[in-house]
Amino acid sequence: MAHATIGVIGGSGLYEIEGMTGIEEVTVKTPFGDPSDTITVGELGGMSVAFLPRHGRGHRINPTRLPVRANIYALKTLGVERLISVAAVGSLKEEIEPLHAVLPDQIIDRTRRVINTFFDDDIVAHVAFAEPFCPVMCQVLWQTAIDSGVKIHKGGTYLAMEGPQFSTRAESNLYRSWGASVIGMTAIPEAKLAREAEICYATLAFVTDYDCWNEDHETVSTEMIIDNLKRNVQAAKEIIKKAVTMMPAARDCGCATALSNSIITDPARIPGKVKKDLAPLIGKYIK
Repeated sequence: MAHATIGVIGGSGLYEIEGMTGIEEVTVKTPFGDPSDTITVGELGGMSVAFLPRHGRGHRINPTRLPVRANIYALKTLGVERLISVAAVGSLKEEIEPLHAVLPDQIIDRTRRVINTFFDDDIVAHVAFAEPFCPVMCQVLWQTAIDSGVKIHKGGTYLAMEGPQFSTRAESNLYRSWGASVIGMTAIPEAKLAREAEICYATLAFVTDYDCWNEDHETVSTEMIIDNLKRNVQAAKEIIKKAVTMMPAARDCGCATALSNSIITDPARIPGKVKKDLAPLIGKYIK
C-alpha cells in the first residue's frame, strides 16, 4: 500500500496541490465507511505526502456530514504522523482581517451531532486534549507563513460550530464575549480524532470574512466567501509546499503517545472485532 508521513486535508477551495510527483490515487476502506474522496499520495519537496479534499472534489459533503472518522483512520493506515488541516473561517476580532491566516492554539466545541471519538463501542479511552493543536507543527507553519509573506496570527481560539448555516448575530456576539478569535465548522471533530489516532494536528485557518457581528462590514455571503477563498488558496499551497520540508523527523510532543495511558477498558473485555478494527490505533498497546 502507498505510504505517507505527512497528511494534508484541503478545506473549501483547496482540492489539489500542484507540484506533487509520483502520484498515486488511493482508495482506502475503513470500518467507519468511505473517506471524503480518494487520497492522493506522492512526493512534495522530497517528502511523502497524502492529500485528501475534506468536502470531496467539487465540494459535495455538508460539514456536519463529513466522514471524519473514516478520513482520519484512512490517513493513519497510510502512515501519516503529522496532519495539516487547511480551513476557511470567519473572524471574531477586528484585528484579524479577511485574507489573514490564523494558527489557533485552542478550541471551543459547540458541535452537537458530530461523532468525535473512535472509542464509542465496547472500548473507552480518555485522551488529554488541553492542547488541541500540536505546538511543534504550529511553530513550523507560522515560520513558513512569515517567510512566504502571509499575514498570520499565531495563537487564538477556534470556535467550532455546526453548519451548514452561519451564526446568528446574537451567537456571534456571544462567541466574541468568550474571547474566541475565529469561527469554523471543521476543526471538531478532526482535532479530537487526530489526537486519538496519535497524529500531530494543526489548523491553518484562512479568514474569508468578518462573522456577522461586524455590522460595519457587508453581510456574510457565499459569493464573498468564495471570492476570498480563491485568493487564500494560493497562499495555502505556498505555505504547505515549504512546511512539509521543515517538519522535524522525530516527534517529541505528547501527540505521539496520546493513547499510552488513556485506554480504560480491561483488554480482556474488548471484543476481537473491536481490537481488529482499531488495530491501526491501539495495536501497539493492546493485542
